[in-house]
Order: sequence, then structure tokens, then C-alpha cells
Amino acid sequence: MDVAVLGASMTPFGERDAWIQELLADAALDCLDDAGVHPDALDHVYVSNMASGEFEGRTGVMNALVADIGATPAYAQRVGQTSASGGAGLYAAWQSIASDASEMTLLVGGEKMTHTTTGDSSDIIASLTHPVEYSHGVTLPSFAGLTARAYLDRYDVPRESLAEVAVKNHDNALDNPKAQFHKEITVEDALSSPVVADPLRLYDYCPVTDGSAALLFCPVSVAEQYTDEYVELSGVAGASDTHVVHERDDPTWMGAVAESGQQAFEMADCEPEDIDVMELHDMMTLLEPLELEALGFADRGEGWRFAAEGKTTRDGELPVNTSGGLKARGHPLGATGVAQAVELYDQLLGRAGKRQVTANRGLTCNVGGFGNCVTTAIFERGA
Repeated sequence: MDVAVLGASMTPFGERDAWIQELLADAALDCLDDAGVHPDALDHVYVSNMASGEFEGRTGVMNALVADIGATPAYAQRVGQTSASGGAGLYAAWQSIASDASEMTLLVGGEKMTHTTTGDSSDIIASLTHPVEYSHGVTLPSFAGLTARAYLDRYDVPRESLAEVAVKNHDNALDNPKAQFHKEITVEDALSSPVVADPLRLYDYCPVTDGSAALLFCPVSVAEQYTDEYVELSGVAGASDTHVVHERDDPTWMGAVAESGQQAFEMADCEPEDIDVMELHDMMTLLEPLELEALGFADRGEGWRFAAEGKTTRDGELPVNTSGGLKARGHPLGATGVAQAVELYDQLLGRAGKRQVTANRGLTCNVGGFGNCVTTAIFERGA
């Protein structure tokens, strides 16, 4: 069964006074309002969330959301897949509709993170690593630094090229009213910011963020009863890589991105050259070129050239992270994969305002951990 996205919404990202339950409800109700659908029409509700228990001591968020928005007796399920929880939610929502188990499925992703210290937040996120790695103090930023050093040295990559990714994504976020950062930066700013994990610096990393995002799914035949303007989820696939990063043959190659991307392209019956706009998982700047390579847009060791040569700007040949990306839009863990799709929904329907690019088909890639688990999805404007 062909699956459509009928509505989309996103709360402002950043430091929010609201707690997780309120954030989820805000996005859910705005999404239903966007689609013109009443909560009692919902059959399934999925909540993408990594760690509400660890961050806030709150569990059962999916059941509470159904009650909060007046959607009982809809089936509720939490989808947790570390920082790829949002992408996993896309997959679950697609399965819900494609299997004919539901005619109307709401997906809401959210996380509340800023009330903790940076150290506590980093520790919660680092718990997704292998226990042996964790016991030695390994964190996601440290993995990023090690991988960046290997990539820069192996392919003789200029350090400035990673700073160009940060500059581009901050520029895009300036025109996204719901992004966390509205701050223009320069290459010099990025290269002079404090070192976090050599060779990466503060402006190479995404911030700690609160926020939520939502999408409403239904069969294409049902969407056509509501509107002539909808988006179709034409391809979606997930894949996993080794949990212990040092067991990989090449830590600069994102195998799960490549596998999920290949499956998503096959399902959507298209190729990389058919993609007009992308939202990639730039938890740190190097991930953007690594994903470009794994998805088949660039040869190995060449992905860094895209930002350096202006190919991925909004007026470039392949716009990437028009929302600002995780780097500047923000990264509330469970919401990120959903927010990526919200941006594509707006782009494909011409609702992106100053960020608008010309696009009929787009791709999202949501990464868990350091490529441990990945969901890639392809969206296209409905007929």
C-alpha cells in the first residue's frame, strides 16, 4: 500500500521550559491541525524517544500522549533506537500503514535535554556505546575526533572543509524560525572555537536541545480525500553496523548508511541523481561528507568537497540540511529523524519560506550512535 504524509509540525528547538509530555502534545496537536484530522481518527500513535526515563525520570510517555491529545483508544508504542529513534519511528509508522494495520498513524518524536548538565547529558548519550568502551570513558564526541583525524590524514583533506559544513548549516538556520541557533559564523570562527576532541572544535558539534516534531501518515487513497497536496514516503529502510566501532574494517566508512540507503533507493525505484534535497545527520561536521559518500553521492574521500565547493548550499546543485541540520537546527535525540522529514515535507510542498529550494524528491538519513543503526527514507511530492 502506498503511504502518504498528510500533515507535519515542529516545535521551536532550543532550551524550553516545557517538559517532555508538553513538548510531545504541542507537536502532535499542531500536526493534526495542519492535516485537518481529529485525534479520535487515529488508530496508531508512535512516540520516538531515546531517554525520557534517564533525562527526566518519565516513562509511559506514549500512553500519556494518547490521553493528553484525546486519541484514546488508539494503540500507542514508544520507539527507541538511540539517536536514530526518529528514523526508526518513520519506519514503524510506514509499516503501520503499509501493512493495512492502521488507516491513520501519528508519529511524534521528542526529547527534553537542556535541564541537565552537559556532562550528565554526555554520559546518558555515551551509555549507548559498548560497556567496555564506556568503561574507558569513550563518548560520541571522542569517537568523532578519532574518526575525523583518520579521515583528514588518509585523504589529505583540508581542515577548513569541515568548518565549511558548519558555516553552511548555520546560514540555513538563520532562515528557520524554529531552529535553535540564529547565529552567522565564519570559517575562522569555527577554527578558533575551543577544542573538544582534536581535531574537532566546539562549532563542529551539534548542541544539546529540547524539542519535538510530528508527522501524520495514511494511505495515499485516504490522503487524496483530504487534500491535493501531500507527500509520499516512497522508500524507507534500516540497517545496523558493528556495535564496537574499532571492530569495523574502516571507521571512516558508514556501512549501515550504505546498506539502508541502497535498500531505500531500490524501494523508491530511484538513484542518487534523482534526489533534489537532503537532510543528513550532522551530529558533527564530518558525518555530512561521510554520509554523502556512503549514500553514493560522492566517492570515498571526496565528500568533503561538496561543502567546500558550494555544492550543498541552498542554491547549489544538491542542497543539504536546509533546516540548519543537527548542527544549528538542534538535536533533541528522539525528535531529530522526525524533524528531518518535517523539513522535507515543507520543501516538497513549497512551505519552507526563505529556505525554499526547487525539489520534487528528498532523502533523510538518521544515524544512531556512531553509525551503529541507521534509517534512510525517501520522500516525494504526491501526484
